[in-house]
Amino acid sequence: MPKKLIQRFMPKAETLREHKYLRVFGKLLHKPNLWVLNRKSAPGAFAVGLFVAWLPLPFQMVVAAGFAILFNVNLPVAVALVWVTNPFTMPIMFYGAYLLGTRILGHKAQEFHFEATWAWIEASLSTIGPPFLIGSLALGIVSALIGYVVIKSMWRYSILFKWQKRKGQ
Repeated sequence: MPKKLIQRFMPKAETLREHKYLRVFGKLLHKPNLWVLNRKSAPGAFAVGLFVAWLPLPFQMVVAAGFAILFNVNLPVAVALVWVTNPFTMPIMFYGAYLLGTRILGHKAQEFHFEATWAWIEASLSTIGPPFLIGSLALGIVSALIGYVVIKSMWRYSILFKWQKRKGQ
């Protein structure tokens, strides 16, 4: 069940190999393990994708692909999961990361007004930057762990369910 469900939403290998930003990895993209979806590669890919989704970086797909290659997990799943962070979810996720970071560091949350300018980003790095980065890392690690455990458990239970079904026939 998890394999069929995951494969339904996975991007195609050809699409990712030809993506202009992923071409940087060259022949590394031809490793067969990056394209196999099994009980070992899927949980790791979920962990990679969910961790990178929380990182406030541009080109998250490239970072996720790099980690997928490094950890030898399913690349399409890892790359697809970074889209958890999208223009609709990003403000909520990153504000939550900031609030968590203030709690971790013991700071009081500051009121701020976002401006999409480089000057605002530079000025904010010293005030809201540290709590935001700490919160993003913490949520990335927690999301990665939860994603790994949930997918590993789902995979295991689907195998056990198939065995039980086979025994019953």
